[in-house]
Amino acid sequence: MIEIEQLSRRVEQIILQHGRRGMGRVYEAMRPGYCVRAARMILDNIGVTLIGTGFPVGCGYESDGPIGALAIYKVLEVLGGRPIIVCAPPLSTTLSTAFTTYEIPVSDVDTSKRLAKQALASLEPKLVVSIEMPGQARDGRYYNMHKQDISDTAPKFDYFITEAACPTICFGDGGNEVGMGNIITALSAIDIVPCVTRCEELVIASVSNWGVYGVIAMLSALTKKDLLSIIDPESTAEFLIANGCVDGITVRPDMSEDGFPIHVGMSIIAQLRALVCNL
Repeated sequence: MIEIEQLSRRVEQIILQHGRRGMGRVYEAMRPGYCVRAARMILDNIGVTLIGTGFPVGCGYESDGPIGALAIYKVLEVLGGRPIIVCAPPLSTTLSTAFTTYEIPVSDVDTSKRLAKQALASLEPKLVVSIEMPGQARDGRYYNMHKQDISDTAPKFDYFITEAACPTICFGDGGNEVGMGNIITALSAIDIVPCVTRCEELVIASVSNWGVYGVIAMLSALTKKDLLSIIDPESTAEFLIANGCVDGITVRPDMSEDGFPIHVGMSIIAQLRALVCNL
């Protein structure tokens, strides 16, 4: 029988396939087994979970992040948790029609910190998760993958992570997302303005959504439930694209995530299911 930590390493190899943004190169800076550690953290903290997502692209938000956020939202509900999606307009307007959301405005750093503290005190989460959220750089600003300053349009979720009195998990795929401060030294090898915000457990993947699938795979292994079978990224992508989300690379309303056709992500899920469901 495969040891659980060894299984996690195999899961991490799957979610790092097709890499285009250097996550395979910085994997050595990570402590292997991060997928199973994140899964255990989730199981140990079932209750109110805040899930931040929504990376601004043009006048809207990219599909990488929200697809994964809605996947873990469904899984948390099955596990008895109370997930809440934390995001800014217009994404919050779209998601509030079908999911429990907490809207945050796009505002300056000081206001964002104050509002995050208020939200944490009011909602009393047992866990805070960030999935593909823009992260603060060393200069206090926010940048996209092209090193363009997006501070005026970026929701500043960093403070939900840094001010939380509970465990935190962050998902990223490029180096400029919240939580990437955990491997800030390794990120010097990538042509990016890196985020300096740290978290308790960082999950990296070639696409942030795939990182979520990796953690769900480990939740499946730990609970002996096929939790990957309850998520449907394809229909989720259709819903998001119909409501204004775009591919973060092509900046078009394509059935894709970070430039990969949605079927590539579906193949990642199939590989993960084959691995964990045959234990």
